[in-house]
Amino acid sequence: MTAVNTTTLDWSVLDIDYEQEADRIAARLREITSRQLHRRGLVVAISGGIDSSASVSLAVRALGPERVFGLILPERDSSDDSAVRATLLAEHLGIRTETVDIAPALDAIGCYRARDAAVRNTLPEYGDGWKFKIVIDGGIQGRFNRFRLIAESPDGAPHERDLALADYLTIVAATNFKQRIRKTLEYFHADRLNYGVVGTPNRLEYDQGFFVKNGDGSADVKPIAHLYKSQVYGMAHHLGLPERVCAAVPTTDTYSLSQGQDEFYFALPYRQMDLALYALNHGYPASALAAALGIGETQAKAIYEDIANKRRTTRYMHLPPVLAVDVPELDVPELHLQA
Repeated sequence: MTAVNTTTLDWSVLDIDYEQEADRIAARLREITSRQLHRRGLVVAISGGIDSSASVSLAVRALGPERVFGLILPERDSSDDSAVRATLLAEHLGIRTETVDIAPALDAIGCYRARDAAVRNTLPEYGDGWKFKIVIDGGIQGRFNRFRLIAESPDGAPHERDLALADYLTIVAATNFKQRIRKTLEYFHADRLNYGVVGTPNRLEYDQGFFVKNGDGSADVKPIAHLYKSQVYGMAHHLGLPERVCAAVPTTDTYSLSQGQDEFYFALPYRQMDLALYALNHGYPASALAAALGIGETQAKAIYEDIANKRRTTRYMHLPPVLAVDVPELDVPELHLQA
């Protein structure tokens, strides 16, 4: 085996053979669907983003369009362009889809009401016509992460406030309803069709716990959890997906103000974050990452520490329900499917 040179780092470490990888994933999806899940096909919620787009395309490569069902699940804060891209993709792939506006369900269970009340605790003037998002600050500078509320009044004036922990947690808890309602619909259709449910996290999201437990983190199979985000973009291009889909900028599509994933969660934009995670995973020192990204070594060390901190604090997100006492009769390896 050739030794890896961990003194120098460049973007080529993320290069893969996309045709070979697509074939490998498709073969595993066929095997998992029929032999492990014992299902006839797969359900995928498609948001118009690159991860769900690549995932549903790989499912079609594996099973054919007639055995893949797509769901488009917008709500009050979703970008209009998300549904447009999702519809374009579904037409390109030739799959059946259903569109369900989940806003009435979210409204009925108090999602928007609880969220808005927590926002008003920080910004009392917040009301109808306002937009907001949450941003993260501190980790990349080696400090404790803190969360800030960024809001825009109906006249376009910006407002920014520090969020108290209780209000931050309430806003996140309320918005997590969105992913959990979507997953409920995915499993309804999976049960109806005798299909399995596809989860769509890329490696950054899966590694760093950037998903909602029993929401978008719940699935029967996760076909791209081993691919770095930039590799998912490469896969989408290789699979010939529409350019409008391939050019989609990563967002959370959760808050009324547009929010990049690096604003809310990751220490860096996805491409740099890919390289940082790869470097840490493969034993590159912080100095090598610093040189590759053109940043200081102290900042590179802080990024490594931020990755490690997120792994520690989100470890429970990956755990199945913990039994107080083992049930050995069901401790069968083939039952250990990540949920």
